[in-house]
Amino acid sequence: MNAHRKVASLLSAAVLITGLALPAGAANGAPAAKPSPAPAAKPAPAAPVPPERHPKIREALAALHASREDLEHAAHDFGGHRVEAMHAIDEAIHQLEICLKYGKD
Repeated sequence: MNAHRKVASLLSAAVLITGLALPAGAANGAPAAKPSPAPAAKPAPAAPVPPERHPKIREALAALHASREDLEHAAHDFGGHRVEAMHAIDEAIHQLEICLKYGKD
């Protein structure tokens, strides 16, 4: 299996795991975000911030880290697939971090 297919396979598995794990956490009574109080006065406009170069990759990394945490602390082993899924997530995280290093060019 070439490297591109392996990465695609790992990312597909990680996305599937994320889709299965994240709704479970929300259904278990995860606390809702509290609205922040409105500021008293508008701050001075800040210097323009350049847009994030790879926002979807960073979102995927955050979702993968959250999914790995959920799997690590899960009460069951998902039919024997928990450890293998955690390894796949670790590899997907590693590959995406490499992508971000090359994406700085």
